[in-house]
Order: sequence, then structure tokens, then C-alpha cells
Amino acid sequence: MDDGGEKRLLRKVVARSPAEIDRLRPVWENLYSACPSTLFQSFSWNRLAAEMFAGREEPYVVLVESDAGAALIPGAIADHGFTFLGEALFDYRDVLSQGDPAVLRHAWQEVAVLKLPMFFAALRGEERRLAWEDFSPLPFVNAPCVLTRNTSAEQLMTTHTRIGSRWRKILRQGVEFRHEPRPSAELLRLIYQLKASQVPANLFRDSARSQFLVTAAENGPAPCDVYTLSQGATLVAALVTFRDGTTRRFYTTYYDHAWAHFSPGMVLLFEVTRQSLEEGLNCDYMTGEQPHKTRLATSHVPLFRVECSREVLGRVGGFEEQEMLAA
Repeated sequence: MDDGGEKRLLRKVVARSPAEIDRLRPVWENLYSACPSTLFQSFSWNRLAAEMFAGREEPYVVLVESDAGAALIPGAIADHGFTFLGEALFDYRDVLSQGDPAVLRHAWQEVAVLKLPMFFAALRGEERRLAWEDFSPLPFVNAPCVLTRNTSAEQLMTTHTRIGSRWRKILRQGVEFRHEPRPSAELLRLIYQLKASQVPANLFRDSARSQFLVTAAENGPAPCDVYTLSQGATLVAALVTFRDGTTRRFYTTYYDHAWAHFSPGMVLLFEVTRQSLEEGLNCDYMTGEQPHKTRLATSHVPLFRVECSREVLGRVGGFEEQEMLAA
């Protein structure tokens, strides 16, 4: 701060390529550790998305630092306007910001100069909705979850005796349960290949997306755990998860439809939830309220989408005021 008491802007950077993003890594990782965030705000996941999906979403990452704080917007330019990095693979989006809110406003000015509309999903939770109030976030869907403060592994089994019975029944069919704390690339590729083959419009028919997950599982900050049910060479069901602090995020569920009578996806979700509670971990079933999630969930987190015009973006960033002064 200078003698006049004004806060001094130290640095403003717009990174447009993976190489330029690399230079932001120390500040990015400091903000990531200091701010409320999920693995989807981590440097490694965003850096990987910027590299693998650059042809679809051109990186436009804004970092602003002052002696009063720092703010980072992990943005990208897509066909529909301004968005956040992560293509279709990131469930939760957000900025990283610490200190004086005016620093984040300076960062939004760098986005406003693009004169583009903005759209992304999703902000996670009511607290983050309030932080984005100037953008008028809209309700999206909920993320079902099982929290350690609401239940225990023992209570889960007591509440869901029928699912527990189905779990024992499927094991009697000669199905083997396995936990892979460091899944191989081959196993992950198999899971996403099988999942993609089930529905013509499945997200993972795009090989770049499955490769992203394989690479993120190997190198990301959140340890990847894969749980499977198999009978011989048949993969009956699989669950891809990431441990994000004290939360296990249930990212992908697959099951063989030929085994649908035994509800393999449901019983695997049940067993991994039970084990997670025993480990003291919360369980985030992530975007969407499908029946197999809501049946086990003890709570849910509201998600919000941000959809605003370039005029709104300009007003939040103060860009309209700058243009008026320059006129």
C-alpha cells in the first residue's frame, strides 16, 4: 500500500495457452489451497483441460494480483461465448479469489473486454450462489450426498437392509468385489469404452474425454479409486471415484445391463458408500438426482448455472463505466 493508502495492482495476466498457464502455477496452487474449492478448480485438471480441449475451448485464464489479494478466473472461449475450462467433464465451476473483492472485479474487466455472453454449470451450494449474486445464478439441479454428520456405516446398513441383501445375493453368483486404489490406464479405458458402447449419445464416445480421465487419474491432486464387480472376464459393474479432501466424489458408474436383475450399480454404490463412511469420508454423488443416488442420499447440495449477456458481464466488471469515461 502506498503513502496515500491506495491499494496497488501488482500483476494482471491473461493466459491463452498451456505454456502461459504453466507460469501461473505457483499462484494458482496457493489460491487453490487457501480458497473453498473442489478438484475441478485444481491447477492440474485445468491445465490438462486447456491442453486436451484447446480446439473446442480456447484458454482464457485471468489472474490479477495486488497487495490486497488475488483472483483467478479459469476461463475459456467457446462457440457459445465465455465459459470455464473443463469442457463437459467438470461438474463444479468457480473462480479462486482471496482478499479484497475489488481484485476479482479487475479480473472480470479482462473478461468483459471480450464482449461475449457467459454460460457455465455449475456453482456448488448456496454460499457460492451468494458470492455470484451479481450474475443472478439460476437453479440447475441438485447433487445428492451422504454426509458423515448425518449417518454412519452401521446406520446405512440398518436403513437399507434390502440393498444389503442384494449385495450378498450378487456375491453368491460368483461375482468378485475389488478395490483398485491405483487403477491402471487399461482398466479405466475399459470402463469408459463399455459405458460409451451402451448409449449412442454417451459423453465418452469421444475418446478425448476418456483419455482426459485416464490422465487426470494418474496425475491429478485427488487420488483415484476404482471399485469393480466382476465374474470371470465380465465386468459386471464399476465405480470411478476421486478422493477430494474429506469427500469421495463418485464420478462414473457403469453396470452391465445383462445383470440388471441384480441391480449391480446400486449395490456397488451402496458398498462403496458404506466403506467410505467407515473411512470417515463424505460421499458426493455429484450432478443429478437419479433414483439410485437419491435412494441412498441423506442430503443434497443445490447447484446453479450462470447464464448472462455481455452487457451484464460488462456491468459486473465495470467495463461499461470505463467505456463511458473514455467516450
